[in-house]
Amino acid sequence: MKVFNTLTRTKEEFVPRKPGEVSIYVCGITPYNYAHIGNSRPAVFWDCVRRYLMYRGYKVHFVQNFTDVDDKIINRAAQLGKEPLELSEEYARIYLEDLEKLGVLPADRYPKVSEHIPEIIEMIETLIQKGFAYVAGGDVYYAVDQFDEYGKLSGRNLDELQAGARVEVNEAKRNPMDFALWKAAKPGEIAWDSPWGPGRPGWHIECSAMSLKYLGGGFDMHGGGEDLVFPHHENEVAQSEAYLGSQFARYWLHNAFVTVSGERMGKSMGNFSTIRDVIEKYPPKVVRFWLVGTHYRNPIGFGEEELNAAAKGLERLETARFNWTHLLKQPAVPGKTDEETLQAIRKRIAQTRQEFEAGMDDDFNTPQALASLYELVREVNRWTQEKDFLLTEENRQVLTEALSTFEELGGILGLFPDDGAANIESSDDAEIEALIAQRTQAKKEKNWALADQIRDQLKAKGIIIEDTPQGVRWRRE
Repeated sequence: MKVFNTLTRTKEEFVPRKPGEVSIYVCGITPYNYAHIGNSRPAVFWDCVRRYLMYRGYKVHFVQNFTDVDDKIINRAAQLGKEPLELSEEYARIYLEDLEKLGVLPADRYPKVSEHIPEIIEMIETLIQKGFAYVAGGDVYYAVDQFDEYGKLSGRNLDELQAGARVEVNEAKRNPMDFALWKAAKPGEIAWDSPWGPGRPGWHIECSAMSLKYLGGGFDMHGGGEDLVFPHHENEVAQSEAYLGSQFARYWLHNAFVTVSGERMGKSMGNFSTIRDVIEKYPPKVVRFWLVGTHYRNPIGFGEEELNAAAKGLERLETARFNWTHLLKQPAVPGKTDEETLQAIRKRIAQTRQEFEAGMDDDFNTPQALASLYELVREVNRWTQEKDFLLTEENRQVLTEALSTFEELGGILGLFPDDGAANIESSDDAEIEALIAQRTQAKKEKNWALADQIRDQLKAKGIIIEDTPQGVRWRRE
């Protein structure tokens, strides 16, 4: 398995810190409002990574934080007349509800800044003692020039950064690139006691303290959006490795942006749509399919055209799943089995698994993994839709294997959140079957008006029918 490591800017063989286990930390959101659809991309991507690693037999330790103390939270809470932690708790809950609808598995832990103040203070104290941080009044700053490797994650040179830095009106900072580890409290703001007076943590220190607490130094994967490479993750590396005296995280993976008309989606840009609004208009499974259809390191366009295309792509897979399930409900019939054809289908099933794994092993290439599922659909559909196809016992066994493989691999990408709903019969199935029988009889009698009327009646019920050489198949929209 190979992953593209931002730290080395190369695709590397993935070797976990501990055999059979993978530790992952992903930067979460700052919950001060509804999360936008761009926030769903890292969540869905890392869910696929996690599911695939579990499929590969790894025990996965997955941590995703909430930045529940931040200027944006404090300002919005003041506008709404709420306590900051009350506001962040509310929007964190809503975000997790949105992710659940997108089929994202819950993290093992969701640590919050407000619950880890002692760990943050201890880390800052150690950095001061080691000479990597300094106190300036009630603030504490990290001295970037004390860390020789500053800039190694983003590939930036400290001298160039300093030359390009804006002149700040802050005489307390020794260097314009130095960043706050602890901020002195302003009147009326939420604050905690510390050796430097009341205040709250800076943005970057929180993730270092929480990831190290739950995963320890040298954990396997650290993730987030590409906008976090600098300065957030760069600063995490600097403070964490100065604190540890050793490597912080082994592999850094960053997803590209969701874009609108070629521009990055963002609340500051004013071009965003919330997750909640999007999944009210489109089924969550379609949104998820849209997200996994593009490699995580490539930008992904958002709009009606893209989501409608995703709906059609997913429909093809769901139709195959439904048709195969429906066919397998029929009793086996006697007949001759074409052994050569069966061997070809068995070969395609095995190749599908190999191609799926090859895609996911190559830096979690979800589009390639999807392509293997489409190839399986193409081959199995061609086989089952032949005029002389019979559901013999041998054919049933091979079709069952195809469906099982299809559902297992599709489940890794989270494509079938209903988890077997294709096999569940509804109480109105008998009525639907009766209408289909009437339509079939009408077609035999060449009563095309009645046949079309019944088709429209079924469509109004949300039933899509498909005429095949083996008879009529139907599914729900």
